[in-house]
Amino acid sequence: MAAPPLLTLKDVALTFGGTPLIESAELAISPGERACLVGRNGSGKSTLMKIAAGLVEPDRGERFLQPGTTLRYLAQEPDLSGFDTVLAFVEAGLAPGDDPYRARYLVESLGLTGEEDPSQLSGGEARRAALAQALAPEPDILLLDEPTNHLDLPVIEWLEGELGRTRAALVLISHDRRFLSGLTRATVWLDRGVTRRIDQGFSAFEAWRDAFFEEEERDRHKLERKIADEEHWLRYGVTARRKRNVRRLGNLHSLRKERRDERRPVGTATMTSMEAEASGTLVVEAKGISKGYGERTIVDNLSIRVTRGDRLGIVGANGAGKTTLVNLLTGKLAPDSGVARLGTNLSMMLLDQARAVLEPTMTVTDVLTGGRGDSIMVGGRSRHVIGYLKDFLFAPEQARTPVSVLSGGERNRLLIARALAQPSNLLVLDEPTNDLDLETLDLLQEMLDDYAGTLILVSHDRDFLDRVVGSVLVSEGEGRWTEYAGGYSDMLTQRGKGVDARTVATRGGARERTEPRGEPAGESSRKKMGFKEQHELKTLPVRMRELETGIARLKTVLDDPDLYASDFARFEKASSMLSAAQTELSAAEDRWLALELLRESQAS
Repeated sequence: MAAPPLLTLKDVALTFGGTPLIESAELAISPGERACLVGRNGSGKSTLMKIAAGLVEPDRGERFLQPGTTLRYLAQEPDLSGFDTVLAFVEAGLAPGDDPYRARYLVESLGLTGEEDPSQLSGGEARRAALAQALAPEPDILLLDEPTNHLDLPVIEWLEGELGRTRAALVLISHDRRFLSGLTRATVWLDRGVTRRIDQGFSAFEAWRDAFFEEEERDRHKLERKIADEEHWLRYGVTARRKRNVRRLGNLHSLRKERRDERRPVGTATMTSMEAEASGTLVVEAKGISKGYGERTIVDNLSIRVTRGDRLGIVGANGAGKTTLVNLLTGKLAPDSGVARLGTNLSMMLLDQARAVLEPTMTVTDVLTGGRGDSIMVGGRSRHVIGYLKDFLFAPEQARTPVSVLSGGERNRLLIARALAQPSNLLVLDEPTNDLDLETLDLLQEMLDDYAGTLILVSHDRDFLDRVVGSVLVSEGEGRWTEYAGGYSDMLTQRGKGVDARTVATRGGARERTEPRGEPAGESSRKKMGFKEQHELKTLPVRMRELETGIARLKTVLDDPDLYASDFARFEKASSMLSAAQTELSAAEDRWLALELLRESQAS
């Protein structure tokens, strides 16, 4: 018999202003649950999480927490005020009987010493401190709202391992696809105020969501046809039977009201970049450049060449010097030694991670127009600012909204809208994916795929890097940077490990390096292939062909437009099998590539 849920929400509703934010939300969290809460920016995910945490009272509905259940909630913007040190803040989350040494372990594992002043922390450091406080008591339920925001890759990978080992039930909100796919076994989708759930992890969500929208669109077309038929009858049908006419007229009004009241999906963003004239073939060339501050070396004797159309990703731990490196490559900062030069005919657009250009008192319109009227030049023609804002999912009434009341995702979308309206042939994006919902991430990726210029991207989003960049420049520590061909996963295969963790000071004053958890130990130093690996290398191509055949067959089944409505169980099973087969194929391809590289290294 299954254990009863630890936490339940039933028929929850909440309205801010006129339109209901949440109309009918359900949530049930059982012991050991691994669930993600997904939905677009502004759909109410964070609000629903706060209701689950008991921090917000809904207008309607029930919240029940099993007596004795411990729950910890990580907010997007944690408050550390009132504490002298980070360690004191983390220890405040412990209950009587909790292990006090766990607080110290978590603080140091997350790259902090515990002695920091909370008021002086960066956004990423504050997030790590709040994570340590949430994880320290080993609660029954963990509610984590964007836990990977402002974290670097080593900490994200460490956190994946820590959450994978915890016995707590998890509910995660995140835009990091790989993070969600690796940790979740159930998905709760908040869409237009209503929750829907599938008992499958995030990797199955997008296919299920797309099928749902397709079915909804078919139902909408049926309604439109029915309305058209009724209107035709009303105009041209027999009018002698007055009572019947009145009844059918009433039906038509009802159908029209149904169509008018229906909450449709929010429109998709339309991202197009304004491209300038083509740059010269050479975009950036650095020869032996070095940069340091005091005794610390940020860049040591780096030579790199970026040509027109390249997609270069830059990754490293927080504090490794990624922003400094970008400034050196783009000419904003002079190297201490060596030469860095830019190519000809460059029009550069920089999207700053710090969002320094957004003044809190400016309105959304002012950010785009500079306070000069209601029009903006996009693609060489004038557009009304409200029409352009609609392309980026802003409602017309938000045009005069101050920046200070926008969510993190809305601020980021506004910056992207501003950046893409200006002509460029070199895009420099510093953490563009922070706070964006998954659909907007997809559209940003499509825009970058179509962008004819050159891209330099700084990101901690492994999936986004895999989708967008053609090479990755990685911090090796001590100012050394190495370029690897391919995306993040390709770099992982070639390098044998992920991004090195930052060096942290311990209590004794010594410094130690914490390697990311979960990386294959010593993989890069192995010299010989065993019999098992040789057998794998021979048999994997056969298995990959079998998986490709199976995937094609499952896609044929799912291509049936009537399957969802006529046989939902078969549709759900086919969707689950397709997701599993695609995941297995990806893993098999990665494994084959790693073995092939090992075989080639032996032959050379």
